[in-house]
Amino acid sequence: MATSRDSDKQNITISLNRQVLRKAKILAARRETSVSGLIAHQIESLVGEDEAYERAQRQATVLLESGFRMGGLIRASRDELHER
Repeated sequence: MATSRDSDKQNITISLNRQVLRKAKILAARRETSVSGLIAHQIESLVGEDEAYERAQRQATVLLESGFRMGGLIRASRDELHER
């Protein structure tokens, strides 16, 4: 019986060089998975990394826009600080 997660999947078709496909089959066998499983895992990783990057970028933007409070007080005026 297919789980709801399996039913959300959709098949795709790709073309690979024969030599690459042969090596991919060997790699998949070593990892006890299929070529399809290898490809799916890689694409899921890429998408996850991209989403994490975008999330970090949004968080950095929020931090930069809100500014940083380093604490302390400025006790001198601008002119006093720039006197020579």
